[in-house]
Amino acid sequence: MRLNLRDYALIRAASRLLKTASFRFAALYVAVFAASAFVLGLAVFLAARSSLEQQMDTGVQTETAFLREEYRRDGLDHLRSLIEARGQENRALDYVLQDAAGVYLAGEIPAQPGLRSGWTELTVPSEREADNEPERVRALVSPLDGGLLLAVGDDIHRITEVEEAVTRAFALTVGLAALLGIGGGILLSQAFLARVDAIARTAEAIIGGDLGRRVLLRGTGDDLDRLAGTLNRMLDRISALMDSLRQVSSDVAHDLRTPLSRLYQRLEDAHDHARSVEEYQPAVEGAMREAEALLDTFSALLRIAQVEGASPRSGFRDVDLTVIAESVADAYRPDAEDADHRIDADFSAGIVIYGDHELLTQALANLVENGLRHTPPGTRLSLRLFRDEEGGVVFVITDNGPGVADKDLPRLTHRFYRGEWSRTTVGNGLGLSLVAAVADLHGAKLRLENASPGIRVTLRFPPAPRSPAPSHLPQLNKPAERWRG
Repeated sequence: MRLNLRDYALIRAASRLLKTASFRFAALYVAVFAASAFVLGLAVFLAARSSLEQQMDTGVQTETAFLREEYRRDGLDHLRSLIEARGQENRALDYVLQDAAGVYLAGEIPAQPGLRSGWTELTVPSEREADNEPERVRALVSPLDGGLLLAVGDDIHRITEVEEAVTRAFALTVGLAALLGIGGGILLSQAFLARVDAIARTAEAIIGGDLGRRVLLRGTGDDLDRLAGTLNRMLDRISALMDSLRQVSSDVAHDLRTPLSRLYQRLEDAHDHARSVEEYQPAVEGAMREAEALLDTFSALLRIAQVEGASPRSGFRDVDLTVIAESVADAYRPDAEDADHRIDADFSAGIVIYGDHELLTQALANLVENGLRHTPPGTRLSLRLFRDEEGGVVFVITDNGPGVADKDLPRLTHRFYRGEWSRTTVGNGLGLSLVAAVADLHGAKLRLENASPGIRVTLRFPPAPRSPAPSHLPQLNKPAERWRG
């Protein structure tokens, strides 16, 4: 037989369908169900047959006892007439009464030569089964006085009918279940393949450059929906990292051009005009300061990239944020006094969160240092740490300085952004960017708002009940200059 393209397509589709996990699970389920049904059916079959045999034996034994008693009381003629009469009743048992020589005396069963006492199987030629075979009976042969033998039997076919009925019922049940299982497996496999194909098409589109493509969620909450949601979150994360990388590249190209140009001009000026070591000295020192500032900027950018690219919760542990805040406040109080600032701290005791100790320390230090650096002498910084009514942890730093324009607030966390008020101060515009990255890593919300006067920065951590704080926390050292904004 020659196959065409359509036949090959159908064969590939069927082969793919049979290889799906859902179809194999369905097939395995059907096989387990069929095996279980077979064992159950066999048990029911054996129990039913045993019960019927016991019921049949009890009936035959009762009838035999009755006839023996009638014979003992009223003699042979009465027994023969009684057997003939009971043999005519509906669903009557089968009988045979014969003498010691095997001569037939009564009943519908012919005399049986060599008949012995006990249970046996006999044939009733005058009775026919549905298949036209002679009726077979299970008979109890009992001896009577005078050498007589009385056999009372019941139709074995009754048991066979029940056995056949039980067998047909279970065969029908298992067969129907197998058909439904296979059909269900095919439907499930088709639905599964459709979802997998959708995910594969999305992946191919992303590979092809469409990074905004996402797997469509059906909202069923099933395994594939959860997998699709996880993939979408992973793609969102990758997309955010790539956007961040592009942003960093753009920022570096744009914001580092000025200091690099300044460094080049300084060196060029020294090259063209300096004629002695003394004339070179200021140019070299200035170039070193420019280079150091550039290194600080690159270090800050690298640190932000490390935080944004870090695996969530890697390196996390229980940290006492109260101890960290107190350490930061104590570390910056001397600088504040030198700059004619004042730091007021109000920290609730024993506030523990689950986070990175080093990054949290750096974030709080950046907030305090920004407040000191970008406010005039005489400014008061108010630091508060407390747990809100919902169980979240809130760190707030407020100053009474001049504040910033409302339009500048959303841009303060952008890399290299510096407002007009801060362009005359030291810094690279990366401090709040690092704070935002640390907040995002910890699932915290960073909010900047005008406090009229001054600015209020709020770092709110979500509720996360954890075990008690560790007994020992490392001593704070003021963060490296290159991380500050």
